[in-house]
Amino acid sequence: MNTDGYVSPLSQRYASREMQYLFSQDMKFCTWRRLWIALAEAEKELGLPITQEQIDELKAHATDINYEVAQAREKEVRHDVMSHVYAYGVQCPKAKGIIHLGATSCYVGDNTDLVIHAQALKLVRKKLLSLLAELAKFANAYKAQPTLGFTHFQPAQPTTVGKRATLWMQEFYMDLQDLDYVLSSLRLLGSKGTTGTQASFLELFEGDQAKVDQLDPLIAQKMGFPGCYPVSGQTYSRKVDTRVLNVLAGIAASAHKMSNDIRLLQHLKEVEEPFEKQQIGSSAMAYKRNPMRSERIASLARYVMVDALNPAITSATQWLERTLDDSANRRISLAEGFLAVDGILELCLNVVDGLVVYPKVIEKHLMSELPFMATENILMDAVKAGGDRQELHERIRELSMQAGRNVKVEGRENNLLELIAQDDMFQLDEQALQACMDPAKYVGCSVHQVERFLQEVIQPVLDANRDQLGAQGEVRV
Repeated sequence: MNTDGYVSPLSQRYASREMQYLFSQDMKFCTWRRLWIALAEAEKELGLPITQEQIDELKAHATDINYEVAQAREKEVRHDVMSHVYAYGVQCPKAKGIIHLGATSCYVGDNTDLVIHAQALKLVRKKLLSLLAELAKFANAYKAQPTLGFTHFQPAQPTTVGKRATLWMQEFYMDLQDLDYVLSSLRLLGSKGTTGTQASFLELFEGDQAKVDQLDPLIAQKMGFPGCYPVSGQTYSRKVDTRVLNVLAGIAASAHKMSNDIRLLQHLKEVEEPFEKQQIGSSAMAYKRNPMRSERIASLARYVMVDALNPAITSATQWLERTLDDSANRRISLAEGFLAVDGILELCLNVVDGLVVYPKVIEKHLMSELPFMATENILMDAVKAGGDRQELHERIRELSMQAGRNVKVEGRENNLLELIAQDDMFQLDEQALQACMDPAKYVGCSVHQVERFLQEVIQPVLDANRDQLGAQGEVRV
């Protein structure tokens, strides 16, 4: 354990090992070598004097990186890319002269970023799909459980627990759509040269434009991408980073909304996030069961939403064909955006998988408010019994105010039904009034909406991605 230097909480407490590896030095430099191999292969196939023996030598040392040689060299030349070119050449003496041929530092730097972003988006996608699957189970299990609805966090028309969960799901589904679009649009930078003109390659191929045109598609194919961005400066457009982090910020916003709802409902004791047997809620108040996981989701989510400003500003302030003031910011903002969202999704999976529902508490809260919400049905029944609609409406309003005072001022139970039953104007006995108190009568199309949403929107996505499901969330201290 490192106790004498700063350690990022994103690594220590929040992000998974899998996501951390994608932004590791090993992933970065192994990808550099994959890119150098792809470049050499493409150049060989297009006729440059590169031998298969040289390619084979490069491949033989694609992953056993001699870091100590690269680090020693970087102290001398102060250039990370050239240090690793040198170190690779030490291991591959036959291929030393053709490593990085015609390329710039951005060839390995930017293309590696895009490779990592694609892999990281796929990991986020996998966890997002698993979260939708868990929420679908929850929504289906509680699709018919009536619960008090809230607008402005004030009691409103009833809904169901499962219907409320579909509101969370719909936002995560939108995030999945955005993610899929951005992922499908990702391309490599390719090898465009110092200002994006490919001048060095036109020189290498002795003015053969056809061969220059084939170079980028060959590199993309070897790296598993559908193509390269058609034009660029020295770097790929930083607007790409903006689009990527906007997807992450969208996921963060959806998670924040869900976690806030759970925190409010836990305050009401209607639902409760997982709470381990030995978990301590408060150092002072031993009885407390704080929604720690949901609070952590909200906290990380705010960080990601604000972090999305970084690539937007970076994109807007790039000068002409490139400027280096993007570098330090991108090293932090992009990696940490992914690590934080990974932590958020891990927490969401953990919370939804263990979310506890308390139907008796839900029913108690609902029944305390239902008499007010049943007044329209009561009014209609009283009119059918021969009453005057306008007079009855005014009388119900007066009785509702009286019942409200009983609850708020005197702390008594809601006795609206009793007041109505005692009022001769309504000609309804208590038995007839109690018939209006079935909560299922007031949830509208909630059950149908849940079933239709799951069947028509969510299940087709889950079926099409069955091999991606099964991710589980881990909470680290």
